[in-house]
Amino acid sequence: MTDSMMVAALKRHIPFLVVLAGMFWAPLAAADLPGIPAFTVQPGEGEGVEEYSVTLQILALMTALTFLPAMLMMMTSFTRIIVVFAILRQALGLQATPSNQILLGLALFLSIFIMKPVLEEANRVGLQPYLQEEVTSLEAVELASKPFKEFMLGQTREDDLALFMRIADVQYDTAQDVSFWILMPAFVTSELKTAFQIGFILFIPFLILDMVVASVLMAMGMMMLSPIIISLPFKIMLFVLVDGWALIMGTLAASYGI
Repeated sequence: MTDSMMVAALKRHIPFLVVLAGMFWAPLAAADLPGIPAFTVQPGEGEGVEEYSVTLQILALMTALTFLPAMLMMMTSFTRIIVVFAILRQALGLQATPSNQILLGLALFLSIFIMKPVLEEANRVGLQPYLQEEVTSLEAVELASKPFKEFMLGQTREDDLALFMRIADVQYDTAQDVSFWILMPAFVTSELKTAFQIGFILFIPFLILDMVVASVLMAMGMMMLSPIIISLPFKIMLFVLVDGWALIMGTLAASYGI
C-alpha cells in the first residue's frame, strides 16, 4: 500500500473518529455551557469593547479528541490484534523486528478492515442523517453508537460483563441496556483474554522447536551455546514456509466473523 493510499484511507475514516469522540462529548454538549473569555479587542476611544470567547462545548470537543487513541483500543479490534502481534514477535525470539511502528500500522489497518461493516453502519444510521440535517447532533451520536455497542456486545463474555456490573452494583434487564461505561472495560477484558489464548497457541510450535534444538545441543555437548541463537533461523524459516503472516491475519479476522 502506497503512502497516498494510506492517507486516503485515513481521510475516509476521520468522520467516524469524530463520531467516536462525540460519544464522550455528547453529555457535555447537551448542557447550555457558558463561554470562556479568550481575548478582548479595544479599537480606540469612544468605541465599544469587543470580547471574544471560546465556548465550553468547543473546549470539551477538543478535549474529547485527545481520547481517540484510547477509544480506538477500547471500542475496536485493535487491542486483540496488537497483543497477538507482540506475543508472536516474542515467540519468534525477535526483539525489535518487526519494529513497533510496523506492528502498530498492521494492527491499525487490519482493525479498519475488520471494523469496516461497523463503521459503514454508523455512517449510514448516524453520520449521514446528521449531515443532511435530519437529526440533531446528540441523536446522531446515539444512533451511531448502536453499531459499536452491538459489535462490543458480540465480543464480550457474559462473565466479564457480569463482573463489572457487580463491581458497579447495577443491573440491566437486557444486554442492550448496558451502559457504555460498563461495557467498555468488560469488552477490553474479554479482548485481552482472547488475545492471550491465541498467543498461547502461537507459542507452542516455536517452544517445541526451541526444546528440540536445546536437546540436540545438549546431546552434542555444546551446552555453552545458546539454543535461541541456533533455533532463531529455523523458526523464521518455519514461519515463512507455512505463510505465517497470512494465517495469523486470517485467523484474527475470522475470530470476529469476517
